[in-house]
Amino acid sequence: MKNIFSRKRVLYVSAALLFCLPFGRAMAQTPAETARMNAYVSALMKKMTIDEKIGQLNLVTGGMAITGSVTNNGIGEGVKNGSIGGIFGLYGTSDVRKMQEAAVKGTRLHIPLIFGLDVIHGHRTIFPIPLGMSATWDLGLIEQSARIAAKEATAEGLNWVFSPMVDIARDARWGRISEGSGEDPYLGGKIAAAMVRGYQHNNLKAPDAVMACVKHFALYGGAEAGREYNTVDMSRLAMYNYYLPPYRAAVDAGAGSIMSSFNVVDGVPSTVNKWLLTDLLRKQWGFKGFVVSDYTSLNEVTEHGLGDLQTVSARAINAGLDMDMVGEGYLKTLKQSLQEKKISINDIDRACRLILEAKYKLGLFADPYKSIDPRREKTDIMTAENRAAARITAEHSFVLLKNDNQILPLKKSGGSIALVGPLADNKRDMLGTWVIGGEWEKSVSVMEGIKKVVGDNVKINYARGSNITDDTTFMKRLNFGPGMVWLDKQSPDEMIDDAVKAAKKSDIIVAVVGESQSMSGESSSRSDISIPESQQKMLKELAKLGKPMVLVLFNGRPLTLQWENDNAAAILDVWAPGTEAGNAIANVLFGNYNPSGKLTTTFPRSVGQIPLYYNHLNTGRPYTSGPTKFRSDYLDISNDPLYPFGYGLSYTKFSYSDIKLNKSVLVGNETLTASVTVSNTGKYAGEEVVQLYIKDPVASISRPVKELKDFKKIALQPGEQKTVTFNITTDKLKFYNSDLRYDWEPGEFVIEIGTNSATTGSTRVIWNK
Repeated sequence: MKNIFSRKRVLYVSAALLFCLPFGRAMAQTPAETARMNAYVSALMKKMTIDEKIGQLNLVTGGMAITGSVTNNGIGEGVKNGSIGGIFGLYGTSDVRKMQEAAVKGTRLHIPLIFGLDVIHGHRTIFPIPLGMSATWDLGLIEQSARIAAKEATAEGLNWVFSPMVDIARDARWGRISEGSGEDPYLGGKIAAAMVRGYQHNNLKAPDAVMACVKHFALYGGAEAGREYNTVDMSRLAMYNYYLPPYRAAVDAGAGSIMSSFNVVDGVPSTVNKWLLTDLLRKQWGFKGFVVSDYTSLNEVTEHGLGDLQTVSARAINAGLDMDMVGEGYLKTLKQSLQEKKISINDIDRACRLILEAKYKLGLFADPYKSIDPRREKTDIMTAENRAAARITAEHSFVLLKNDNQILPLKKSGGSIALVGPLADNKRDMLGTWVIGGEWEKSVSVMEGIKKVVGDNVKINYARGSNITDDTTFMKRLNFGPGMVWLDKQSPDEMIDDAVKAAKKSDIIVAVVGESQSMSGESSSRSDISIPESQQKMLKELAKLGKPMVLVLFNGRPLTLQWENDNAAAILDVWAPGTEAGNAIANVLFGNYNPSGKLTTTFPRSVGQIPLYYNHLNTGRPYTSGPTKFRSDYLDISNDPLYPFGYGLSYTKFSYSDIKLNKSVLVGNETLTASVTVSNTGKYAGEEVVQLYIKDPVASISRPVKELKDFKKIALQPGEQKTVTFNITTDKLKFYNSDLRYDWEPGEFVIEIGTNSATTGSTRVIWNK
């Protein structure tokens, strides 16, 4: 295992180079560039009619990549008459060029279109789902994934991607938790900025750069009951301290566009919320890009009870919504509202200018066809290098949840394995949710990956063992596309019998189980977040054999795994790993790579604990372990999660020294250095995510029991040790107080450093002003 990192060295170099791009507003224009853009756009707008201006605010789809029941008709005619500003769901150089030519050559003012798509975790080469990628805690790899996605997307004519999704989520029932980076605002902000840099690179005019669209603004991950499209109700303190920071980080990284969310904020739907889209986003944060609605979210404001389409469209343009996705509310009503003086021409001009500025920044006025190169479509997509990057990212995303008696890694020669489960010889579900351009036929199954690693040296006894689900009603809900979830010709009992027979002939059981790709993602909320019953039945029959059982877990969310944790010898959470799933899984199972992933969202013991998150506030009667009464606890279960935030095992062992501080009393802008020495005391080379948490025990408002404030990922050979040092300034002590003022307060602070949020060493400092 000494050369465990050698395979990824070249890719890590490129990731490191990407990571060295400047922070902050990397895409900011020089004053001269801004002046040229303003002059160009102003001159163009003087020539535009009201209809042409409104047309720029209209985003349509022809039926590809739809997430609702409404699509747009007459797109070709709309492009020619200038009533369409952008198209999403259309990609491929031939089709994109035809539409762009129709806009540039066939319209009066030759204004190019912008072409967008949901490129969430890769375009053609699919990386792990975002929740899985966040578990790498590796900003270089995450940024590299976005860079590769941008290159592939632009090779098919795209210049705008609806990503990253930065919503903080504390409820595992919500299906779209799979699309974000978990529950922590600090880590979420770091990942949001990395994704923006990867997509937009250092020059939006470059042929391989796309404009990022940050979503969903705002608070969408706080949907009540974890139910998709549901209402959100929270205090301003919760907004500012926990939910808004990742959006702000993406804006500060230079994101070119923002997507509004479906939910309300302070009772007002986000899509028409002037406080959110203008006062906060533009005036407080200084956002200079444009805001687009989510799919028909403007039309749906009517269902929120705010009026008819004309009324809500007028309110939206006044609030700061610049582009209307699919619903055509702007196209059909704004001119009438202008005539009736319900809106002003300044509202329309502001929105139109921002759309035109985005096209200018992308270089589309200089070259409308800059990304439409059929040669790149053949050479830049699904390359060996891209697939290798996807495999390495997947390996780094896996979280080892349990590993009794070091059953993993498995031996590459000798013995036999029962490979069972509905996801074991499966290509479609390797990609996970949100894979518009992904081709599941080109993905690698777990069976294929294992055979590639062990060849004929290990006997593989395969049985499907169970269906994803035996519930035909549930299956119909999952199958919004053909062939996604299907029933085997055998009965469930016959399938289990086959799995038991395979296991009896084998030394060890590897069960590949969990969620199919359609069980998480948009409109995939679940009230029961356990492994489906059909698969549980198979696992329970296998457990009766008394043979060691390894679970390879596919999931787009935290699952309730109490029985699995009690009965399996090992559990490897692989999320949905993407195109190279099977190769990555096999490499980890057989020790070619030592898993280093750490959870970015808490795993509950029971769904009844939800919402469950590490950075909660304390109570006046805090929970204590053991039987108690009149405490903030449950009668029937521990408060503690099954697996805490930041948790993840390794094939090796890491030990931490006590924390060393450069001083214990500080004043003002002094810098505190906190250090620990981490040692690899095991037999394998490995990587460890060293996590820094800070607690503010006495403050003007109740503060979380701890908050992640920094982390470093290090690699250690067996017997090696490294000292990890964190530089702590007062910026890491700041929070929004009851006046919504961002500041720090003097007093005592608890510094914690450790391997996860529940396992840390701690010390205290006094910090005076």
